[in-house]
Amino acid sequence: VDKRAKIVTTHQLDELCVKTLRFLAADMVEQAQSGHPGLPLGSAAMAYTLWSRFLRFNPRDPHWPDRDRFVLSAGHGCALLYALLHLTGFDLPMEELKRFRQWGSRTPGHPEYGKTPGVEVTTGPLGQGFANAVGMAIAETMLTARFNHGAYPVVNHHTYVLASDGDLMEGVASEAASLAGHLKLGKLIVLYADNRISIEGSTSLAFSENRLGRFAAYGWHVQQVKNGNDIHALEAAITAARVITDRPSFIAVHTHIGFGSPHKQDTASAHGAPLGEDEIRLMKEHFDWPLEPRFHVPEEALAQFRLLQERGASEQTYWESDRIAWSLDYPEDALEFQRVIAGNLPDDWDVGLPVFAASDAPIATRVASGKALNAIAGRIPELAGGSADLAPSTHSRIESSADFEAASPGGRNLHFGVREHAMGAILNGMAVHRGLIPYGATFLVFSDYMRPPMRLAAMNHLPVIYIFTHDSIGMGEDGPTHQPVEHLLALRAIPGLIVIRPADANETVAAWRVAIGHSGAPIALVLTRQRVPVLDSGLINHGLANSVAHGAYVLADIPTGEAPDLTLVATGSEVHLALAAHVQLLGEGLRARVVSMPSWQLWQEQTPTYRAQVLPPGLACFAVEAGVSLGWRPYFDGVTDVLGVDHFGASAPGETVMREYGFSVDNLCQRVHDALSRRRG
Repeated sequence: VDKRAKIVTTHQLDELCVKTLRFLAADMVEQAQSGHPGLPLGSAAMAYTLWSRFLRFNPRDPHWPDRDRFVLSAGHGCALLYALLHLTGFDLPMEELKRFRQWGSRTPGHPEYGKTPGVEVTTGPLGQGFANAVGMAIAETMLTARFNHGAYPVVNHHTYVLASDGDLMEGVASEAASLAGHLKLGKLIVLYADNRISIEGSTSLAFSENRLGRFAAYGWHVQQVKNGNDIHALEAAITAARVITDRPSFIAVHTHIGFGSPHKQDTASAHGAPLGEDEIRLMKEHFDWPLEPRFHVPEEALAQFRLLQERGASEQTYWESDRIAWSLDYPEDALEFQRVIAGNLPDDWDVGLPVFAASDAPIATRVASGKALNAIAGRIPELAGGSADLAPSTHSRIESSADFEAASPGGRNLHFGVREHAMGAILNGMAVHRGLIPYGATFLVFSDYMRPPMRLAAMNHLPVIYIFTHDSIGMGEDGPTHQPVEHLLALRAIPGLIVIRPADANETVAAWRVAIGHSGAPIALVLTRQRVPVLDSGLINHGLANSVAHGAYVLADIPTGEAPDLTLVATGSEVHLALAAHVQLLGEGLRARVVSMPSWQLWQEQTPTYRAQVLPPGLACFAVEAGVSLGWRPYFDGVTDVLGVDHFGASAPGETVMREYGFSVDNLCQRVHDALSRRRG
């Protein structure tokens, strides 16, 4: 009898906790008069089951390295996550819940990494969180292979995802799920809130495939829970998923959007708007919940949630004990683990990187990048990544390492397949997990497919490195579909993304130094397919590294004591054209300074004094770049003319296309003379 009474009491307490989550979320949205109440109401039982029975976390230390990761891919349902974080004891007081979606609050309209304790990654654009979680699971697997020895699993955690119909409709989730199945990521578990409602109405309007069959075809372990409020069924499904270690798991949970709302349950109107005072009153009356005050939290429910804080602290204590024992047996590994989790670089990691001489044969910057990458990878074992099926062309393979596959989890070379969008989002997940420096490579023209995750990487200051090759019309015969024109400007338009387009092999090595050493932003390296000469600049090794880190520097100047007539500023392969024009213009009576400007963003970070020294105010300035001219004039005061490409390319050898589009010494010099004449007249 006593046992039965305890079971009933536990069941009642679970129900009370679930109702607390539901009404906190509903009150947040109602007070803000903005938000998405439907998913929190429908998925509260699922989230509660996961957090109370399975999720390993410690609110007192949100960054515990071996915590489980929880990704709310359905970021519009963030009121549910904020309620969980508050109730379990994270540093998110009730006042922040009451300021949901308001200026300066830590409860923004979609979860933001770094703003709210316990939020693992920024989500909201559907599908991104799902793919981020694949990256987190990859990172866990890589670190497990590197650091776990014998009886000490110092890295041993799961990645859980709560995903929606919208997440599954987005192509990025399909790409990521396909790769996750191939890689057999057994510690990735996705809970799918199958409520069959989207903004326009029933998902049957546009989404009718067999989702379980689809994920089974991807190589996932699949289950179905027919009642999303059945805590016992949910617990059994998650338990079964955790037993499966050779495949990721997909659990389709049938939920009701807006559960409990008398008039809006199972309707699109419950998705993205407050329920309304009358509807909330009816719902609270139905569930015997106090009408006042708003944001009511029963003491019994709060006590139950706060037990999870104690559980998490105990779990971390056990982990710390194992880590200490492990560190005594494997002291070098322990120091390395501490270093990579902290994001610190090894001492002297950049000593002895490649240096190229002007007497060397011309070399494509993509090839120089591959040499730099491999030299750095030998010193930084946490550097890992790959390409979207283009490693031979992008020179992005770490030659000293194996491939990362289910059979070789210690490999550092990822094969993303032709999945640029997923690659970008997976890199974000690897970066936010910590312990790795991720990179991904493709052609510059395909950066369009990666823009959403690149934007999120910039928003969250993630140290992701992008290798973009075949950077202009100079890539040649593949024609306008593969020749980037507007892409440099498009990347530069993303706030916080640092774009570096080096002019030669040495600038490329210097760009890699910047990329590895700059942990507070994503970096895009933009590289040539065609060979370019090695600059005879006299600035090599750390001198050139500092110059590239400034974004722009004087590469060729006029004799000391003389005043220049103009400045030629160029990026990438066009720097060589500017240098040749510098010589010809000098013979024609014009003294031209040449400035190499590999990075607009790094340039803008410099002091006004330095910028005035490199680009003197009032001096005629001519920009040369094989991309759209839009951006140069408004971005740089005093730009007199731009030799650019304001239309799409053509299929022909690269040298021919460049010449026909005006990138020749004679044409540049004539443009300079014409522009100076207009300026004087």
